[in-house]
Amino acid sequence: MSTKGHYLAVFTSDKTGPRWREWYGLTEAETTARQTAGLAAIAAWDEAHRDVIVWQGGPLGPTKRITDAGEVTDVVNLLTVYIVVRAETHEAAVRLFDGHPHMSIFVCDGVEVMPVLGG
Repeated sequence: MSTKGHYLAVFTSDKTGPRWREWYGLTEAETTARQTAGLAAIAAWDEAHRDVIVWQGGPLGPTKRITDAGEVTDVVNLLTVYIVVRAETHEAAVRLFDGHPHMSIFVCDGVEVMPVLGG
């Protein structure tokens, strides 16, 4: 399968930033309501973009890093969720995520989009 026109999109979120502090400050009922609305909005986004979604991806968990010396450490980074999409151009791929529910309802603060090379 050719990867031409495929783009990896990685949602980012500063897990120590103000959006997460706000999220942790929500009541249980507020959190449930936001999650319900957010999941429905993501499902609607996915359905509207099903023709360009190459790989659904998903949430990313805790990260470990290994150095060239073999040292393993736990790290915190901005990487939160990923998906692979198909688009005619890099700009078009980026624009797919304008107003995405991960940023408008949940706590992501951006999406980094890069071409998948090779293949």
